[in-house]
Amino acid sequence: MNAKKLIGTALSVVLCASMLAGCGNQKNETETTTEKGKKTLVIGDTTFNSSNEENNVNPHDSYSGWACIRYGIGETLVKYSDTMEIEPWLAKEWENVDELTWKITLQDNVKFSSDRDMDAEAVKECLEHLTENHERAKNDLKIESMEADGQILTIHTSEPKPALLNYLGDPYGCIIDVEAGFDDGIVAGTGPYIAVDCQSDDHLTLVKNDNYWNGTPKIDELTIRTITDGSTLANALQSGEVQAAYGMAYESYPMFENDDYTFSQISTSRCFFGKMNFDESSVCADAAVRKAIAMGIDKENFVTTLLEGNGYPANGVFPDGSAFGGDKVTTETYDPEGAKEVLEAAGWKDTDGDGIREKDGKKLTVRWLTYPSRQELPLLAESAQATLKDIGIDLDINCTADNNSIADDPTAWDVYAMANVQAPTGDPEYWFTVFATSDATRNQGKYSSEKLDDLEKELSAEFDIEKRAELAVQMQQTVLDDHAFVFCSFLKMSMISKANVTGYESHACDYYQVTADLDIN
Repeated sequence: MNAKKLIGTALSVVLCASMLAGCGNQKNETETTTEKGKKTLVIGDTTFNSSNEENNVNPHDSYSGWACIRYGIGETLVKYSDTMEIEPWLAKEWENVDELTWKITLQDNVKFSSDRDMDAEAVKECLEHLTENHERAKNDLKIESMEADGQILTIHTSEPKPALLNYLGDPYGCIIDVEAGFDDGIVAGTGPYIAVDCQSDDHLTLVKNDNYWNGTPKIDELTIRTITDGSTLANALQSGEVQAAYGMAYESYPMFENDDYTFSQISTSRCFFGKMNFDESSVCADAAVRKAIAMGIDKENFVTTLLEGNGYPANGVFPDGSAFGGDKVTTETYDPEGAKEVLEAAGWKDTDGDGIREKDGKKLTVRWLTYPSRQELPLLAESAQATLKDIGIDLDINCTADNNSIADDPTAWDVYAMANVQAPTGDPEYWFTVFATSDATRNQGKYSSEKLDDLEKELSAEFDIEKRAELAVQMQQTVLDDHAFVFCSFLKMSMISKANVTGYESHACDYYQVTADLDIN
């Protein structure tokens, strides 16, 4: 590996209800784990649903790659350590030949679940199909051409892409056999498990891959069961209807703090934040309103009271502690009196005495869009509603699983609060090109900054790790100065399982939930 030109930036992470969805008759725990002499396991998960843009397990479809990589179906050329440095996975080594050329050597003896050998030609076909069908991947990778020679894949980019390997570790980069097809959203990957039944918003059924290249899977049949309501998920884990859970509400944690259960917790770059809407129809087009919102949210109270300490306040885009962390920028602190002064100076006054400010006959009502599948987001909405009311802002909360279609209509919301892993590739560029630059794929709020766009042009071509970090800090400060986003907290990710479940572990990148090491005894 050419380590000097590898962007393996270490991200030190110092760190409303649905019924239980299922298929078939429910079983008790003993029957579930020993049915017909086979080991079976059921995991309750709040996130495998269309609201999170996980429509199936096809990594070339929106954000469905998260399901592909999380549940052990697909693997990427590189993977991330828990300090977010890239490591070999399906690629065993690589070389940055020049600014436009990367030479990647693949692992030997890897087969897809379709029984096809994974060679450079298969990987080339996969990446070609990806960039033809996935706009975000196309923009990230900038692949111009590729050559396949046995186990050697050579990639030529149309412009310098210092973070190419980091991007190839994104869930959309799961290497699949495109010749095997995409029937019912199911793909043939290289992972320890094979999807056999996929119903987003309900369940995913997996069986072990007997030809897995990197170990022996322990579970014969695995079910991911979508349970978006926190109380229902907690009850399912207690009753044994599921043996492990992802996305449990913090208020339920005390139920499992005993010897019958195991917690796996790690600090992550998953952030709860709100993006402001700059559309002329939005009250957030007013810079004073954006600044007042940033000053009017009590992040400390949200973390200590509502998250019960399972997180930490956010300063910037990224967690404190890394070379581009939020501790290197300045941001608004909770200052309700200062927020009132900002609004008063901008002409927002409470003239009728009802506690809500007006300007030009218009009430200062902020339409707050969020969704329920992340258990903490409704809590953030309630917390913001209480503190913003104190400064004269009325928060109209729309917590809905239809968040994606609403977010695409800039006339329908003012603040969109969401949860996102900010540095899932271990490199800072990802977040800006997804959310903040003028042509970002998820810039639904129409934020545009010439300064930010110019800095991104520099960052996209910069190979020096220290200079990349410096640029990322400048870019964070730019969006903070514009109050284009309000970053509230970072999450400590916990996964809970029965004590007899092993290998069910949290990772800083929030991938790799199901591996060949997962077992139930």
